[in-house]
Amino acid sequence: MSLVLNKEHPVVRLRAFRAIDDPKTCELFIEGHTRVLTNIGVTKVTSSKNDWMYNPAAFVLIVESLDGEKVYGGARIHVAGGSQPLPIEQATGAMDPAVYDLVWKYAQQGTGEGCGLWNSREIAGYGVGSIFLTRAAIAISQQIGITSLFALCAPYTVKLTESVGYQIETSIGNKGTFYYPKLDLLATTMILKDLNTLRHASEENVNAIMQLRENRDVVRIEELRNKRIEIHYQTNIPNLDKWDLEKVIMNLKKPTKDPVSFNEDDIQIM
Repeated sequence: MSLVLNKEHPVVRLRAFRAIDDPKTCELFIEGHTRVLTNIGVTKVTSSKNDWMYNPAAFVLIVESLDGEKVYGGARIHVAGGSQPLPIEQATGAMDPAVYDLVWKYAQQGTGEGCGLWNSREIAGYGVGSIFLTRAAIAISQQIGITSLFALCAPYTVKLTESVGYQIETSIGNKGTFYYPKLDLLATTMILKDLNTLRHASEENVNAIMQLRENRDVVRIEELRNKRIEIHYQTNIPNLDKWDLEKVIMNLKKPTKDPVSFNEDDIQIM
């Protein structure tokens, strides 16, 4: 039987894995994310949007009950050179093909994208779908071996994203922003260029991320706006002996002048 979340003392597990290693949890991630999107009025979710679960260069962070039966939120990191372009390329390439050259440049030293960040209503307000998953994603990036991270951010997440070390990338779009008329959405391109040092992140976030890197399996009481949550971190990614970042980088195709066709259903915003 699935554990029921105790709002007085919520306890969850935050676990990291490679998508192809745990298809069952990927399905739970998709179900939960789709439910959240439906609740906010996004009903057109294409099956192609979920092809990431077969992408050998996709990594998942899941927030779940301790028995693994209930999922409360999640996020993903896609590494450039996998079986799909990065979500930011799929979302913006038709509007500004310069994004391909930008990703290609950073991919030579290993790059990826943080995407698919969400949390359920049940756990809203505890910081799971914002700061704690974001910190964990940055922490596990070092295990993956990449040196930078892209993100396509909604306006209300830009400041939070900057606080963990991302910077607005002004070389593409309209000084870094893209407008989607049908969704009435302004999205900002951001890059975390120094995953190892995090020199642009706040001191609080640097300390928290470094602690997660040093102690990948740890229980922490996290607090946000006087709300506390007990998180059992399990961020040591299994089966990394089968992961070859150099091979993935070599698999990345050089930029093309032919843009990927734009599909509004495939937009992935943090």
